[in-house]
Amino acid sequence: MQIEKTKLDGVVILTPKVFQDERGFFTETYNSKTLHDIGIDTVFKQDNHSRSVKNVIRGLHFQLPPMAQVKLVRCSRGIIWDVAVDIRNGSPTFGQWVGVELSDTNFKQLYIPEGFAHGFCVLSDYAEVQYKCSNVYDKSREKGIIWNEPAFAVAWPVHEPLLSERDKQTASVDDYIRGTPFTYPSNE
Repeated sequence: MQIEKTKLDGVVILTPKVFQDERGFFTETYNSKTLHDIGIDTVFKQDNHSRSVKNVIRGLHFQLPPMAQVKLVRCSRGIIWDVAVDIRNGSPTFGQWVGVELSDTNFKQLYIPEGFAHGFCVLSDYAEVQYKCSNVYDKSREKGIIWNEPAFAVAWPVHEPLLSERDKQTASVDDYIRGTPFTYPSNE
């Protein structure tokens, strides 16, 4: 497993070993021992799988404690631009983001700790995204910040996205900051 640190403490890009030949490929997408050996001891409780068409943006989403989620995201079909934004008050990188292209050909995965908002946009005709979560979904704890929040200035490669009704009505970062439970350093 190749590990690439990002400018956001705790957010890492993981690239598993891939064995390819004329028959196809084989890769191990998750192994708790392998992750433990590189310092990631997250216990995952839920797997999600979504399919979206080109120009869809999903995000920026997160769950509040005690149901906050660590995520391990990969794209099993197509290409997405995956984004994590630091929303931990007091963090030296608060409001900064990292984006990485995840695809069915580069096999990269993005590990996103608690205290980060997550979103992605679809660059291919469609994409299937699979991600592991450290906590189960809890509608009462779900939150979001508007995808084009000016304070974050995420360089989305889509300018007129297809959005869900939920994502059209998410809050600004100013609304979020008033009651954020995420602080830096985190208590993980």
